[in-house]
Amino acid sequence: MTTDPVRPGASDDVRLALRAATLYHLEGATQADIAAKLGVSRPTAGRLIARARAQGLVRIEISVPDDLRSAVHTDIERDLERQFGLTEAVVIGDVPDGSATGYQPLGRSAAAVLGRRLQADDTLGFTWGPETVAVAQALRTKTTKCANVVQLDGSMTSIDYQTGVDYTLGRCATQLQATPVRLHAPLYADPATVTALEQDSIMGRALSLGRKAEVMMFGVGPVSTSTTLFEGSYINTAILDELRTHGAVGEIGGRFYRLDGSIVDGPLPARTVSVPLEAIRDCRASLLVSGGELKHEAIFGALAGGMAKILVTDINCAQWLLEQKEESAT
Repeated sequence: MTTDPVRPGASDDVRLALRAATLYHLEGATQADIAAKLGVSRPTAGRLIARARAQGLVRIEISVPDDLRSAVHTDIERDLERQFGLTEAVVIGDVPDGSATGYQPLGRSAAAVLGRRLQADDTLGFTWGPETVAVAQALRTKTTKCANVVQLDGSMTSIDYQTGVDYTLGRCATQLQATPVRLHAPLYADPATVTALEQDSIMGRALSLGRKAEVMMFGVGPVSTSTTLFEGSYINTAILDELRTHGAVGEIGGRFYRLDGSIVDGPLPARTVSVPLEAIRDCRASLLVSGGELKHEAIFGALAGGMAKILVTDINCAQWLLEQKEESAT
């Protein structure tokens, strides 16, 4: 019986790789430290660490402390990012209960995301709703700044309805030391009025700035009577029935879409004063903040349509989204 001869120098290569990996992973040494200690160049130190991983000499385990298991869901976040092509997913344990304060935990998490994503020369666009109000409430004056904060959808309606748009715009502008840009317009109007508003020097500026915003944050609304659009008399039961007939499951900024993310056509888009869904889809950092069982389908449709790069949601919704994605793939 014969054995293959060991390649000359092979054991030394393994020893060096193991030594470099031990210094790097267990002792916290930098590549420069490792290079000096082992008498190799800095690039060689990097290659030795990479070789140790590639050859299975290194096994890395990440352990979540028991007291944080209900609050940290990194595995589910990674699955959401992979399944929906997201840049980042943030999953929290608190599930919105439909109350006025129910979105506060989501708002705090989304505010932290903005703190990491916003740049000083960015424009932040937002659609009005309880989710973005919660984000505005959670913002704290620190080092995060941006150039402008702009309203992405009209909010005027026929009744005295509190949309929270003034609070969201004012607080975001104050906390982020930004210039506020208000869209003084209704959400829905006749097509001729919408065209005139888009051509107006003030309204047109807001819509143009909104379309080009580097960061957009928004919630979603379901197609039901339990939505801000119905409560604020922006739409009625007849419009809801028509939208359901066309397969609508959700809306962003008053614009509706189906479960597969396709946009619902018909007369309503021409009557809508808000940035188009295509602009939200093209935004480099579109932040969807929403949760709760009532909004599951609306969130799924938004993700299926590529209208969010970043998602902040609750654990129940996250699990439902992954289950729905798996079912739709079979």
